[in-house]
Amino acid sequence: MPTGDDHGSAEAGSSVVNNQISVSTSPSIVQAGTITGGIHYSLTHQVPVPQQLPPAPIWFTGRSGELDKITDALDRSTSSETSTTTAIISGAGGMGKTSLALHWAYQNLQRFPDGQLFIDLCGFSPVGQPLTSGAAVSAFLESLGVDQRAIPVGLAAQVGLFRSLVAGKHILIVLDNARESEQVVPLLPGSATCTVLVTSRDRLSGLTASYGADLVRIDALSESDSRRLLTDRLGSTLLSSDPVATDELLGWCGGLPLALSVLIGRVSASQPGLPLKIFAAELRDATTRLGALDDGEPRASLSAVLSWSYRGLDGEQARLFDLLGLTPSGDISLSAAANLANLSDSSAKALLRSLERASLIQQHMSERYRMHDLLRLYAAERAFGKHTEGDRKAAMRRLVDYYLHTAHVGDRILHPHRASVELDQRAPGCHSIDLLDQSSAWTWFDAEHSCLLAVQRMALDQRWYAAVWQLAWVSDTFYTRRGRLYDHLVVWQVALDAVSRIDDGAIQATVHRLFGRACARAGRHTVAMSHLQRALVSAEAAGDRLGQAHTHHALAWLLEQAGDDTHALEHATLALPHYRAINDPAWEARALGLLGWYQARLKHNDQAYATLRNALSLSRHHGYMLGEAESLDSLGYLAHNTSKHAQAFRYYQHALRLYRTLEHTYDEADILDRLAETLYALDQYDQARQTWTQALELYRTQQRVADANRVERLLGQCR
Repeated sequence: MPTGDDHGSAEAGSSVVNNQISVSTSPSIVQAGTITGGIHYSLTHQVPVPQQLPPAPIWFTGRSGELDKITDALDRSTSSETSTTTAIISGAGGMGKTSLALHWAYQNLQRFPDGQLFIDLCGFSPVGQPLTSGAAVSAFLESLGVDQRAIPVGLAAQVGLFRSLVAGKHILIVLDNARESEQVVPLLPGSATCTVLVTSRDRLSGLTASYGADLVRIDALSESDSRRLLTDRLGSTLLSSDPVATDELLGWCGGLPLALSVLIGRVSASQPGLPLKIFAAELRDATTRLGALDDGEPRASLSAVLSWSYRGLDGEQARLFDLLGLTPSGDISLSAAANLANLSDSSAKALLRSLERASLIQQHMSERYRMHDLLRLYAAERAFGKHTEGDRKAAMRRLVDYYLHTAHVGDRILHPHRASVELDQRAPGCHSIDLLDQSSAWTWFDAEHSCLLAVQRMALDQRWYAAVWQLAWVSDTFYTRRGRLYDHLVVWQVALDAVSRIDDGAIQATVHRLFGRACARAGRHTVAMSHLQRALVSAEAAGDRLGQAHTHHALAWLLEQAGDDTHALEHATLALPHYRAINDPAWEARALGLLGWYQARLKHNDQAYATLRNALSLSRHHGYMLGEAESLDSLGYLAHNTSKHAQAFRYYQHALRLYRTLEHTYDEADILDRLAETLYALDQYDQARQTWTQALELYRTQQRVADANRVERLLGQCR
């Protein structure tokens, strides 16, 4: 069945429809030889238990009282059978809230046999916005095994699905760095078997008042715990060699775990054998101070330690540290950092290692680094205080162009038959990654998609409007095929904001079309219609035939969703000559498939058969797998409706295999539904019931309520 995507691409791989079809993927339906008898079906959808906790803090010290309070609070909530078992760990920045939560979690893993979920809500990030509840719950749904293409767009639907999936399970959910109660509430499960740990600088009084959450407040470490931490990390010999200097260093840190960590990193990274009194004297001279945090608590001790540690960096190390404060995300790859600072990857890696040894950044994955938001704030202050506006803008532009040009390479690999956008010359010093194949392209996009969104927003703030819509363009294939409907909407909404500020009607029409298409896929049909109609008027005025073709294609699919097949056929008919005019066989095949589908739906059977066979032949000739799958699917629909059920079965089986190869789960659900209907007509009642059951599972996962209800009724009749 055609969809409203203008994302067809010529992909290798096609085969002939015959009676020897074997689908090896699971769950699957396999035909062995003939239809009579040999159909076997199995439903095996196993999802790994989520284990998302970051590594346990190695040098955790003290906090026994706070650990007991967390345990007692959660035990009380569990025994009282409240709907949500929640504890809030609250304290100022740098107090070690996350370390405390992780330490408790690892001590109590046996309580959570069904897994652990973890997410950083970025509540107090110095650059950018806190993570939305929708983005967080979507990430959880993926971790729980929901296909990205099946995640519903609306927050209410996402939350409902999330709560259904965790109901009755013993799962720990750690919500780190929350900004406010409203950010957390949608992420609370409805089951008392689940446990939620929230960390925040705020007390989140809304959670305590309305949801019965217990508050565990943490303050600075005691003098004895601070001393124990220094002893564990630096050794008792060094500390006992100069107890006066040790006491002074402890005083400067003020029991703040982050300050102690930076102090330890500074001492450890220095020349071995230096007496502690040298470090104490250097720290005594520190004068730089961070401003007060939002909660009004001064960070004098941290300011002094950071200033002192910063002065221990050489020029190149300090420059990279400063520039990291300009990044829109707390997470950055080695290559992105190298572009930011106009360095080779090898030079950047050496500097990043130096910053890591000084405890100023953390490598949390291979060649990926993150920085505590207080350290990033300090770095940003240094960047604005030491570097000219020109230098700062040049660094940010290199970062934007790195993402833009690398994503462009990846998009061409994933979708070589898509029209290419012409990019401006990359900024001096910018170098993109050489993505070589589809595997490396998918890996890069999967790792960087959150950073792509953040960088696009940064480009908008800098008024680099061309880069904004181009970033949407080069990431569109990824968001479409991965089924990231929410991100897809966001990236084109930001692009729409950008192009409204430039005088280019053709670009504006393109962005309106692609935003409308994203809305249509997300079920926002009224908004989609408005933008698609605007795009069509603009494309017609400009004589843009490809733009007209794509827009008619999208409008046909949108009208089908509204139940208007007659007008859908009109738009499919209008799309075909435009696609033919651009002389692209893949697009012509897709257009023929679209036309044949609506002819079949309107029972123009002879026309539909001829059109669809033409589409199938053209798709196979040019190795266009998606066009082949859609043509076979539509031919199966036509055969079934003309009582050629054995033929319909073969068409559907082959199309199903191709859809699974392409990972098109939306179309997979529909074809399973239609295949079950054909099996029922063939008196294969058990197989029909099993196939409808699988379609029902996908419909429910995709929040397609009407389809799910219809299939449930069919299952009730399928005895």
